[in-house]
Amino acid sequence: MAIHPTAIVDAGAEIGDDVEIGPFAIVKEQVCIGARTRIGAYSMVDHYTEIGPDCVIFPYAAVGGDPQDLKFRGEKSWLKVGRKTVIREFATLHRGTALGGGLTSVGEENLLMAYCHVAHDCHTGKGVILSNNATLAGHVTLGDHVIVGGLAAVHQFVKVGDHAYIGGKSAVVKDIPPYVIASGDRATLHGLNKVGLRRREFPEETLKHLKQAYRIIFRYGLTLKEAIERVRASVELVPEVCEFIEFIKNSDRGITR
Repeated sequence: MAIHPTAIVDAGAEIGDDVEIGPFAIVKEQVCIGARTRIGAYSMVDHYTEIGPDCVIFPYAAVGGDPQDLKFRGEKSWLKVGRKTVIREFATLHRGTALGGGLTSVGEENLLMAYCHVAHDCHTGKGVILSNNATLAGHVTLGDHVIVGGLAAVHQFVKVGDHAYIGGKSAVVKDIPPYVIASGDRATLHGLNKVGLRRREFPEETLKHLKQAYRIIFRYGLTLKEAIERVRASVELVPEVCEFIEFIKNSDRGITR
């Protein structure tokens, strides 16, 4: 463990093996830092925060701050960050609120680039990338391997499915199904995220079935109920197609089209 003499680390913080804490960094009480994590100069890890092992927090990041929510009354709430996550300069991550379940969670192996914001009660899956200045409003849920482009903003309570890609400077106000590309203000769909899916070695046969389902739901002019019934009747129901239609069927905010 290497803690710079100018760093301020509360006696109540739990610091794992081989953690590095840089100059003028602040680690408050009720914080748990996993083994081999590095905390950069001038960064802040606020109270009620758990950082997993092998994470990197770059200088000037603010992790675990109070929620920006007028309903917050100082109740105990948490931020949990998964292993091997990288938080770049000036990123801000806030704890949850009682009304939102009391927890903000960032999954394993996330990359949160400079100046991005993860608001209260958000939840991100594994392998998520938030590009520079991307903003998640409160209660947003991102599935595994979602990529959010620079300067994009995601509205409160929006859900984004696994392997979706959101283009830069987009404004997302409705749910985005898994496996698709969305971009624009307001965001609209632009087909499957074929490049991302091929990079993650999805079989071409799976992409073919997903494309069929996508076309039926978004290009045939059917109601969602009619489209889902058509997909179930005419497309091979591989797990990815089932996930695609279940996400759409269960959306509360409505689906981006």
